[in-house]
Amino acid sequence: MAYMIDVPTYKDERGVLSVLEKLLPFDIKRVYYIYGVKNQRGGHRHKKTIQALISLGGTCEVYVNDGVQEDVFLLDNPNKCLIVEAKDWHTMDKFSKDSTLLVFASEFYDKNDYIDERY
Repeated sequence: MAYMIDVPTYKDERGVLSVLEKLLPFDIKRVYYIYGVKNQRGGHRHKKTIQALISLGGTCEVYVNDGVQEDVFLLDNPNKCLIVEAKDWHTMDKFSKDSTLLVFASEFYDKNDYIDERY
C-alpha cells in the first residue's frame, strides 16, 4: 500500500533545501511533472513501476486502492513524498490552480506496464 515519507529538509536565512538522497526504494529511471490539470489524472496501476510523488507547489489529492485497503493522501508540501507501489490503483485529482506534481518512476515508460482495471 502507498505510504508517505518525510524528505530531509534544511532551512536557514538563505531559504529551504530538501534532499532526496538514498531515500527512494528504487533507482530513478524516469522523471515527469504534471501541472495545469483541469480534472483527474491516473486511473491505473502498474505491473512493475513504483512511483514517488511530490507536490512542488499547490495541492492535490491522491486516491489509492491496493485491492485490500484504500486511502486518500493530501500532497501539499514539498517535504512530503508519497510512494505508490505498482499494485496501487491510483488517481490524482483536486489539483489547485498553482499545483505542480513531480513524479519519479522506477521504470521507463512502457504502455504494457499499465493496468487500467480497478480491483
